[in-house]
Amino acid sequence: MDFELTEEQVLLGATVRDLLARAYDQESRLKTLETEPGWSREVWSQLAELGVLGLSFDEEDGGAGAGPVETMVVLEELGRRQAPEPLLDAVLLPGGLVRAVGTAEQRQRILPEVAGGSRLLAFAHDEPGSRWPDNEVAVTAVADGSGFRLTGVKNPVAHGDCADELVVSAGLPGGGIGLFLVAATAEGVRRTPYRTYDERRGAQVEFDSAPAELLGGPEAGDASAAIAAAIVAAQASLNAEAVGAMAEALRLTSEYLKTRKQFGVTLSKFQALTHRAADMYVSLELARSMSYYATAALADGTADPMIASRAKLQVDRSARHIGQEAVQMHGGIGITTEYPVSHYVARLTAIGRTFGSDLEHLRLLTDRVAGYGLAEL
Repeated sequence: MDFELTEEQVLLGATVRDLLARAYDQESRLKTLETEPGWSREVWSQLAELGVLGLSFDEEDGGAGAGPVETMVVLEELGRRQAPEPLLDAVLLPGGLVRAVGTAEQRQRILPEVAGGSRLLAFAHDEPGSRWPDNEVAVTAVADGSGFRLTGVKNPVAHGDCADELVVSAGLPGGGIGLFLVAATAEGVRRTPYRTYDERRGAQVEFDSAPAELLGGPEAGDASAAIAAAIVAAQASLNAEAVGAMAEALRLTSEYLKTRKQFGVTLSKFQALTHRAADMYVSLELARSMSYYATAALADGTADPMIASRAKLQVDRSARHIGQEAVQMHGGIGITTEYPVSHYVARLTAIGRTFGSDLEHLRLLTDRVAGYGLAEL
């Protein structure tokens, strides 16, 4: 299998990297985080003009028809620069569900505006008390003429505070889980926004007989399989973002070791510290390899939750190792808001708790061990 990126994919990554480098340094990023909605509308428009927002959508839906590899390349660059724009939360995950489940009319009505940056989506699936990989939902849907009405609570909804429309999972009257489109400003919808640990935004969304449109039309059935596949793809996207963040955290740490002096010499002269930095590099390459593995599986059309768990387990472990070492080797400055390493560690920590922690993925994988056959040599 060829793991080398094509010239076009390398160029895509370089273009996104240049755009984000012009948009953000540490100071400007911190200022942007303090604004509403916590990310830059200007950068969002530039990403739309570049075609990044519609990268994964089909051409007839206003996109570029690119695959998971191109998505991985872009997410790595967002992770490297710690750009707060909600590409995964507002486009890739909910837009991917519209693409997978929606009718042709729904796709062509919604996705071109998402790709153009004028419509923001959010996926409202998690509920208070729920825990990955639990896929049950308590929000209920009741038929109302040609539409439905939803009742219940979703929390957390990543970037649900700024979404124009919500893709909501709810129990169908006849059983199973359906996906519904709900206008964020519709009657019966109440949003309570908040800031998350990693400086991003989220919301609790309450539905009180809120009007909703069923994705897929009146004949749509249980969408559980589509939700599971979308979460596998989202895990791969988070892996790619984490790899970008880890690479930059390692670079910052290496530069610090080369410039910070103790006892009249730079820290890079201390063998123990260089060995620890080398171990960080090993962890990064392990995570990168597993990220490529998960992305390659998606590119082959395989949304295997076991592959996703194997990849995320290693990525989460590598992220913890690199994050802790980066802070330790920077000393006290490593945990200050003014220095970028602390922000990378915060984001890596949040990624490690999204769609399952390393312990939850390990538990899932160990539960399947008995089902494998014995390899004989």
